[in-house]
Amino acid sequence: MTAPASLYAPRPCRLLTVSGLTPQEKLFRLQLVDGSSLGHQPGQFIQLSIPGLTEAPISVANSPTRGTVFELAVRRAGRLTGALHKLAPGALIGIRGPFGRPFQLDALRGKQLLLIAGGCGLAPLRSLIQYCQDRPEEFAAVHILYGARSPADLLFKDDLAAWQRSERLDCRYTVDRIPADSCYDGETGLLPRLLSQLELDPANCSAVLVGPPPMYRPVIAELRRLGLSGERRIMLSLERQMRCGVGKCGHCSIEHLTCCSDGPVFWLEEVEALRGAL
Repeated sequence: MTAPASLYAPRPCRLLTVSGLTPQEKLFRLQLVDGSSLGHQPGQFIQLSIPGLTEAPISVANSPTRGTVFELAVRRAGRLTGALHKLAPGALIGIRGPFGRPFQLDALRGKQLLLIAGGCGLAPLRSLIQYCQDRPEEFAAVHILYGARSPADLLFKDDLAAWQRSERLDCRYTVDRIPADSCYDGETGLLPRLLSQLELDPANCSAVLVGPPPMYRPVIAELRRLGLSGERRIMLSLERQMRCGVGKCGHCSIEHLTCCSDGPVFWLEEVEALRGAL
């Protein structure tokens, strides 16, 4: 009898392509060496490892509807991600997962969706956006709202342009500030400002938020002002330093919840009262 694979044993995967997104972020396209599908759902993450270095949790940035290749958008922020940024196509790395509670698609179907991302939060949200592109019949409407610090920090610029051209998507983005030498001529201001431009049906609208902690409370306040109140109306993904990925080590605990297994996707009412959640 063959012993089952350990949850803690990384699976080898091959780096197919590397492309730049910003001066700090790159997009890595990968495939498992055995040719199988990753088997993820939008909103889940994997643990990435390179021999001799530690692991890091990275959200999957593309939809499972896009085939067996999967994509990771990674910021260079330490030894592991610095080493990853130096790898060339053909290199082998290890992954565990996918892990975590995904976006709750059953609760979103038939709704008008507000998909809201700040900074690097566009990477995990892109998996849901692509799913909505590939299954448009499942959703009433899709609004994409994205905010970044500056034009240079905008992720997935080609995707943003394509989403803006799409007849099925409404895509808007803004930046906090424009450097003097920039030729950017788009929206400026904080993310909640984009919400005030929309015509919504609050009774049939749900919001999904992914971004840095300072983004959540002002965006949630604006959503409530627009009429999104009550349970199961606002879904959010929380970033923590997940390690084991299966809720055992407690490193990513938020009071009685573990971000890696109870989350990273939560309904707002599940975490709003927890200390340090938002």
